[in-house]
Amino acid sequence: MKVFEIAYTFCEPGLPVVYKRVRKILTSIAKTCTTRPRFLDIGGRKSHYTIGVPADITITDLPRNSAIQHRLHLGINQEIANTIRARRSNVDSVLIDDMTRSCLRNDSFDCAVAVEVLEHVDDDATFVREVKRVLKPKGTFLMTTPNGDFVKNINPDHKRHYRRHELEALLRCEFDSVQVRYASPSTKSYKMALRSWSLAQPVQTLLTYVGGVINSLEDRFAPQTADGVGMQELIAVSRKSA
Repeated sequence: MKVFEIAYTFCEPGLPVVYKRVRKILTSIAKTCTTRPRFLDIGGRKSHYTIGVPADITITDLPRNSAIQHRLHLGINQEIANTIRARRSNVDSVLIDDMTRSCLRNDSFDCAVAVEVLEHVDDDATFVREVKRVLKPKGTFLMTTPNGDFVKNINPDHKRHYRRHELEALLRCEFDSVQVRYASPSTKSYKMALRSWSLAQPVQTLLTYVGGVINSLEDRFAPQTADGVGMQELIAVSRKSA
């Protein structure tokens, strides 16, 4: 592992819940593979949640062109791609690709992950269908998205926020096995954990770290309610048939 990866892993207890959950699931999937697996991170930009995962990671994203992409830090450019390659040891490639009309080959990846991506996509049905196409038989699709049962959509680039049953229905159109759960309790610690990290602001950084630790504990013991009230995220795990 490179210095950046070691530092990130050291700081992991204070990171947002969804990143830690995704990294844990990805690591578990990778360890079940008999040979070193290939993972696809769709819309991953810097793909921090794949750090340390024992797999060869391909990152794909749209080019960063529009004003709203720049303002919301969406998409990638050559500078971002170069930074990723310099910092990471398990990233195999960084590609410009649109998952609704992907150039990736059929049956290429053991796992695909999309963290906070699907809510940005107009043609979500085609996106999910293309994910299934590029996965190997028995491959896994792991994704997160804002919880539409609780979180209002005020983001100018979000096409929709899915309610739990809506996301399950969308994924079941392509995948035989689908599990969707709520995550990230919406508490004071959750909001603390979303603040930026900066060496120039050590007190804020410390509070951000503490918020992440506390919110992880809250998430671990939070009950899975039927309506999802009070939870920020949906985490879905879908599996392709053999």
